[in-house]
Amino acid sequence: MLSLKKVVLITCVYRFEYLKREGLLLTNITILYNKGILAYREIGEPTMNTTINDIAELAGVAKSTVSRYLNGGHVSEKTKAKIRKVIEETNYEPNSFAQSLKAKKTNFIGVIAPTLDSFVTSTVLMAIDEELRKREYTTLIISTSKHVHREIESLISLSRQKVDGIILIATGVTDKHIETIKAIQIPVLIVAQEVDQCNCIINNDYDAGYEMGRYIAGKGHQSVAYIGVTESDIAVGQRRKQGIMDALAQAGVTDVHTFLSGFDFQDAARVTKDMLESYTPTAIICATDTIAFGAMKTISRLGKKVPEDISLTGFGGYNISEVIHPALTTIRFKNQATGVMAAKAIMKMTDGEEVPLLQVTGFDFLEGESVKKIKL
Repeated sequence: MLSLKKVVLITCVYRFEYLKREGLLLTNITILYNKGILAYREIGEPTMNTTINDIAELAGVAKSTVSRYLNGGHVSEKTKAKIRKVIEETNYEPNSFAQSLKAKKTNFIGVIAPTLDSFVTSTVLMAIDEELRKREYTTLIISTSKHVHREIESLISLSRQKVDGIILIATGVTDKHIETIKAIQIPVLIVAQEVDQCNCIINNDYDAGYEMGRYIAGKGHQSVAYIGVTESDIAVGQRRKQGIMDALAQAGVTDVHTFLSGFDFQDAARVTKDMLESYTPTAIICATDTIAFGAMKTISRLGKKVPEDISLTGFGGYNISEVIHPALTTIRFKNQATGVMAAKAIMKMTDGEEVPLLQVTGFDFLEGESVKKIKL
């Protein structure tokens, strides 16, 4: 017996007669017969591979008329009704991406992120996606695993996919970034780094660093280590660090040593171990909470305690920072607000509206239990 689910489109009239003769025109089958074309489906299932040409043939109109109908162009009410009936009966679903290309707007926004397993990045991404959904935009997310060359490749790849705009959550911005952004001629918004030639949204890293440096100095610490990251990251590697150093210097703290770590937990633990073999500060300020967790692990393994032996702070304000014991003193940036701001900005940019070249988000200081006061 003929398998109805495998048959999608029959183009010969004699097949229609065959189905009738074999008793296969059951009540749960929708039949559309017009100009030698027979299409059928089980009710509730889409007719696979139905094209705009099929719709035109079944409705008895030109392909261009169906195209106008689908794109909101002028079509008579009578013709609209015929086309609508065929579309409903075949469960035809227009290729929205192809339609949007013709309309020169896809409603796709590309987002390039350094990683997907970061609390900060994931919070920003979710806020971006939620805000874009409100305006019926679709988010295309690419993770670069913190490889700069992949950021460049992703900019080019997304431009070829005809996205309306791109949000780049950057770990650093090179001349090649700028060159590529200019070349693709698509609105690009940079988040987390500041570049003169581009629209950017940044955290207030300098003031956040200054606040932390002032806090540590105010607790009486005169021997301080700072575990930071590469200065190719302007925001964290330079501005956050500079804020800390300026606050410590203004408070008269002169015994300050700086150390370089990667962003990951394991490297931070290694750097802390190497540091403590030759230098034991009363406080360690870490560029991120993750680095602070790595430092805390090493301090514990060496038989020392936080904050009794060494005080410890971070930046990020991850949820786990309040759960661990002792709770980490840290700074939480307005990550959700950053995501909302980024989504609104890129939508305005794709619509040709003016957007401030630089927007800055705030932060909250969270005092935990990881810093003790030194008696002078």
